[in-house]
Amino acid sequence: MDWLTHKIPVGRTAADVFDWLQSHGQAFFDGLASVIGAIIDGLLWVLQAPHPLVIIAIFVALTWVLQRSWKTCLLVLLGFLFILNQGYWEETTESLTLVLTACAVCMGIGVPIGIAAAHRPRTYAVMAPVLDLMQTLPTFVYLIPAIVFFGLGMVPGLIATVIFVLPAPIRLAHLGISSTPQALLEAAEAFGATPRQKLWKVELPYALPQIMAGLNQSIMLSLSMVVIAALVGANGLGVPVVRALNSVNTALGFESGFIIVVVAIILDRMLRVGRPQ
Repeated sequence: MDWLTHKIPVGRTAADVFDWLQSHGQAFFDGLASVIGAIIDGLLWVLQAPHPLVIIAIFVALTWVLQRSWKTCLLVLLGFLFILNQGYWEETTESLTLVLTACAVCMGIGVPIGIAAAHRPRTYAVMAPVLDLMQTLPTFVYLIPAIVFFGLGMVPGLIATVIFVLPAPIRLAHLGISSTPQALLEAAEAFGATPRQKLWKVELPYALPQIMAGLNQSIMLSLSMVVIAALVGANGLGVPVVRALNSVNTALGFESGFIIVVVAIILDRMLRVGRPQ
């Protein structure tokens, strides 16, 4: 029974792996941080350089293109004007930069992985435990390696957000592709469709609602990481929330928290494509 009293070195092993990566891959991580930092700075400039009303008009126009609903456009307009009225425009653009960048990375990586996994059930069986681990591991744990490899700032906040959010688009893309009715696939094959044509003309259109649900989940999960990312120096709406928590400032906490809710509603209504209104 001695083996029961011998502690398995899980933590020590993880620390050794991170130490090895830090000592042997620091140049790679520095380069990656520079690239990600440049992308974040560029998007921040795009959102902050013009007058806020110009950015609001662009978002409303984009909403019209996606939704063709004046009610949704009015909701987006009022939401942004409320944010501007409360004095949180700069923090909102910083959070939007983090959320939009994380969602773009997660969808760009997660959807192709989900499609590949749907066509290879054994691959998904191997991936499933890893996705479970990524979704159930406490989010604060992601901040430790992010700080070790990338220091403080927006970059570690983005990396931690991507790791936390990535399983959602993978799972929902896999669900959408794998649930395509066999009858549709057989009909496409009967008409001589190639595998590529079946993917683009049958599977992806059928899976679009699930893929867009994955985008919605990515947005919501990214916004849930805004406050946590503030703990590693990421700017945005999480900063006033943390400041309110440290000072027990009810007014500031409720105000900044409500702004996060407004941003979530705006993005959800804007990007509700392929799902019921």
